[in-house]
Amino acid sequence: MTQSSQSAAKNNIVIGKIGAPHGVHGELKVVPITDYPERFKGMKKVFVDGDSMDIKSVRYQNDRILMTFSGYDSREKAAALTGRILSVERTDAVPLEEDEYYTFDILGLTVETEDGKILGNVTDVLQPGSNDVYVVESPESDESILIPALKSVVKKISVADGKMIVKLQEVLE
Repeated sequence: MTQSSQSAAKNNIVIGKIGAPHGVHGELKVVPITDYPERFKGMKKVFVDGDSMDIKSVRYQNDRILMTFSGYDSREKAAALTGRILSVERTDAVPLEEDEYYTFDILGLTVETEDGKILGNVTDVLQPGSNDVYVVESPESDESILIPALKSVVKKISVADGKMIVKLQEVLE
């Protein structure tokens, strides 16, 4: 990988993983790792393990995407890409609505209460059902704090400041 592709890869968003070849003309199965699998249609380039590659064709088949890349016109050549990660630059991310955030933006945020008490950092985002749940780990405790992603609990998220302000609910005894 060149120096420029290494630095670009750090700011990229993973959108898929290349699977096995499909057929004999270089087509590859792609497993989408995105909430927006429709994004692949019309794409002209993508990063494969950080290296920019031109997309020759994209088509959909069930829950997979079939894709060919310029220069990979045989099954044998395409097989060399199996297992590699597809990503796009952050500037190519699908725009979100107000008060929507990408999971990768939430991970690592410092969580504090409205009165300024630091609870720890978000280490995981669970998706158990109707709303996400943020897993917060504190360096001072072995127990995780689970914070529901509800407006009544999460008062403010500032990705730019690396901070999430929460209002903890009272525990009934």
